[in-house]
Amino acid sequence: MKVKIDSERCQGHGRCYDLAPDLFGADDEGYGLVTGDGTVPEDHERVTELAASNCPERAIEILREA
Repeated sequence: MKVKIDSERCQGHGRCYDLAPDLFGADDEGYGLVTGDGTVPEDHERVTELAASNCPERAIEILREA
């Protein structure tokens, strides 16, 4: 699983980095960003889904590998 944030949709509410600080951070203006290359460790999949479902703008995209 990988994750990415659509920077055009993000409004900087910060729910992603509050819920999953190991996967998300904030830029200098408070908008969410993915840390690292976006690869989600297996033990972080549930919290990633929680962060995505809590994003008011639905700016977080989860990419599932086939």
